Amino acid sequence: MVLNLHNWMARIFFLLLCLICANASAALKIDITHGQVDPMPIAISDFYDVDGQFSSLGSQIKSVIENDLRSSGIFRPIDQAAFLESLTIDKKPAFSGWRQIGAMAFTSGRITKVGDKITVEFRLWDPSAESQIEGTSFTLTEKSWRRAGHKIADQIYKRLTGEGAYFDTRIVFVSESGPLDNRVKRLAIMDSDGEGYKELTDGRDLVITPRFDPSSQRVIYMTYKNKVPHVYLLELQTGKQKMIGNFPGMSFAPRFSPDGKKAVMSVAKGGTTDIYEINLDSGATRRLTAVSGTISTSPSYSPDGSKIVFSSDRGGRPQLYIMGAGGGEATRISFGDGSYNAPAWSPRGDFIAFTKSKGGQFYTGVIRPDGSGERLLTSSWMDEGPTWSPNGRVIMFSRQVKGAGYNIFAVDVTGYNERKIETPTDASDPAWSPLLN
Repeated sequence: MVLNLHNWMARIFFLLLCLICANASAALKIDITHGQVDPMPIAISDFYDVDGQFSSLGSQIKSVIENDLRSSGIFRPIDQAAFLESLTIDKKPAFSGWRQIGAMAFTSGRITKVGDKITVEFRLWDPSAESQIEGTSFTLTEKSWRRAGHKIADQIYKRLTGEGAYFDTRIVFVSESGPLDNRVKRLAIMDSDGEGYKELTDGRDLVITPRFDPSSQRVIYMTYKNKVPHVYLLELQTGKQKMIGNFPGMSFAPRFSPDGKKAVMSVAKGGTTDIYEINLDSGATRRLTAVSGTISTSPSYSPDGSKIVFSSDRGGRPQLYIMGAGGGEATRISFGDGSYNAPAWSPRGDFIAFTKSKGGQFYTGVIRPDGSGERLLTSSWMDEGPTWSPNGRVIMFSRQVKGAGYNIFAVDVTGYNERKIETPTDASDPAWSPLLN
């Protein structure tokens, strides 16, 4: 009987231990599905070289990681002045010290330089469970050091939220300069945090609505080259440009299919604007809508490529409609007051972002593909052109203050953490790339 009692007590102790460990691990999984959360305190240590010496490059990488995590609104990096020890990657942490400063997670890392290459190693630690919970290493060129920071921030974000990554990405947009009534508009590109700004066109021709292909190596956009609005394709590596579909009339609002083999766009002629699809290899075109005297525009594919959402005034004012990718009958999904434009299907497929105008205000909103769950996330004198992060968690958009230029803003899909993205010039029409390879 005594032996059985001891066995029973041992089992209870084991179960309690499992529960304690499980709870410690669960504390490092942030629930970000219900709106605003208290930012998680996290300690990002400096990166050291192979001899355990401080690395200035490592400090720069650390700053990128901290800025990425802070910008998400989900993490609060702890000031390094509070750290009670300096970590190298081979040194076992004194976990109690990290608990003492309130860190729910902390990192250690090392950089090894060989020629023009750097190898970056990184560890993520749980001070409650006193264990490593994530770790990786990768090699890249030294001039790509910012990407090292973005990649590590992505690893931390994924592990602690359960969501997909989005920091190691780029934004293509329209850089604007000059008087408001005579703007010079150039295509430009930057990292997701606003760094690495580079102009892609010279400003001689007005450009709008750029969009990435799935490889992040091509951009499709509308330009008034030779004073005629047409859709063009730009190869980012070579700078080569070519017209896509020499349609009579005006072609605009282009977007790639999820596999990058086709594109859809609007074509205006004879008082009607319809949506067309073009095969980018063969050049073959197909009209997908045919409602005389109406405007159908801003097509966007579902993530699996089977459907297209678009805006149309066929019901009297612009509303959102969904049709099969091959065209044909469309189903209306928006029924609220105001006008709905610029729909963009989330990479996760769960929401469609849109611009809504009503009563002299513009809004960025989301709606489910079945028309349910409409929510307005932002409001201003002019908000327009939403684009999704690759994890479907964050939306960027353009905002204009009355009498001033455009700037790029971002907001969480829950409507929290609205923030301005700093750019060297005024900026509009952002488009988010997929994760970089």
